[in-house]
Amino acid sequence: MKAPTLFSLNKDKHFGQIVIAFVSLGFLAIFAAGLASALAVQRNREHTIWLVHTYEVERGISRVDAAVQGMRFARRGYLLDRRHGLRVEYAQARGDLAKAIGQVDALTRDNQRQQALIPQLKWLSGQLDTRLLFTMAQADAGHITGVGQRSGDAGSANFGQRIRQVTARMFAEEQRLLGERLVAQQTSIHLFFWALAIGGVLLVLVAIGSVATIRRYTFNLMQSRDELRLLNEDLEGAVRVRTIDLQRANDEIQRFAYIVSHDLRSPLVNVMGFTSELDAAATPLRTLIDRAEVEAPGLVTEEARVAAREDLPEAIGFIRTSTQKMDRLINAILRLSREGRRTITPEALDMAAMFQGVADTLRHRTDEVGAIVTIAEDLPHLVSDRVAVEQIASNLVENAVKYLQPGRPGLVEVTGRRQGVRVLYQIKDNGRGIDPKDHERVFDLFRRSGVQDQPGEGIGLAHVRALAYRLGGTITLSSRLGEGAVFEVNLPAIFAGTGEKDA
Repeated sequence: MKAPTLFSLNKDKHFGQIVIAFVSLGFLAIFAAGLASALAVQRNREHTIWLVHTYEVERGISRVDAAVQGMRFARRGYLLDRRHGLRVEYAQARGDLAKAIGQVDALTRDNQRQQALIPQLKWLSGQLDTRLLFTMAQADAGHITGVGQRSGDAGSANFGQRIRQVTARMFAEEQRLLGERLVAQQTSIHLFFWALAIGGVLLVLVAIGSVATIRRYTFNLMQSRDELRLLNEDLEGAVRVRTIDLQRANDEIQRFAYIVSHDLRSPLVNVMGFTSELDAAATPLRTLIDRAEVEAPGLVTEEARVAAREDLPEAIGFIRTSTQKMDRLINAILRLSREGRRTITPEALDMAAMFQGVADTLRHRTDEVGAIVTIAEDLPHLVSDRVAVEQIASNLVENAVKYLQPGRPGLVEVTGRRQGVRVLYQIKDNGRGIDPKDHERVFDLFRRSGVQDQPGEGIGLAHVRALAYRLGGTITLSSRLGEGAVFEVNLPAIFAGTGEKDA
């Protein structure tokens, strides 16, 4: 499959940067619009408060005018019929006037122009009150006639007119402020809508840019997917052809190994046979040497004596040992060759029962060395070739028992677990362990590790790995010297020939 190029990697990186930029712009637009809206709302709230304040000042000014009119009407009515209730109305109106002036004074503390008119308003109100009270007192004394009444009305009207002039100036000032505040409020509302509009436009632009970028990237991605599918189809075909070639080469190697081993066996058998005949012939030769030493000692030389009694038996022993070892190696090669050519026959396997059977066959050995083999009862079942799996289990458990640490009670534990569509079996021991530098070496054919104090030709683990590979699995080793070893066999839960399937 074609590896990703630097251009494609840079392209993906560029796309990611663009998307991040668009998303960032979108968040910034939302944040800016929200902030502007919040500021506009806050400003509008402030303007609304000032508008309400202006209306309250205007109402206060109107109450001043109303109180002045109330005082004048109550005084005029009193001058006409002298009713006490009109006196009460006058006092109430005078109190309303003082209260209204105080309210306007309190509301206009922030306005120097209005504050400058408050003393004048208070003075005029006081003068008006004095004038009106004086005329009512004159009326009570009977000193006011119709002409005097008109004269008193003219004087109070003068002060009332001046008060209305002051209140008119104050009202005009509030109208001016009201206009300014209405304009400011409208500006805030416009700013609010402009902020929303700009934020909306930015969001639309970001959305359009994001959609366009993603659509373009998706289109490129679909093109890449189609190209990748074509590459995968070609790759599957290439792998299939390569697998067939490898299988053919493997078959040829196995046939070659079988032929070579078979052809080597014939001369080896001859060598072993002639070695036996040579050994048999050496016996009468030694007898002859012994008889000659007795009957004619002068005929037997020292070289002949040593050759017949020492050199010849030693040479025959070396030949026999070497031929026996060679015979074992040839048998191992033949066994591996036959195993590689054997047809795999999957069947359901009870792995706990299988490992227990292996432990039972080694019972005499474990009792002899004082070792204990424990098999977990919950070992996951397996669908695979019985012969191959039995050979894997037998080799691993037998090795664990064979290489225990002297002076330490032996313990071999077999556990397992399911992992997706595969199963893992662990054979753990507390034996002598294997040096980490030899972890791969022990799986090579005819290679061994550590002290060679146990019989063997270095074939077992190589055979185990070959079987595991054939069953679609692997075997790994974890070990340190003096700390035991853990062999883990990873196999498909259901063997399916060239592939695996879900259990």
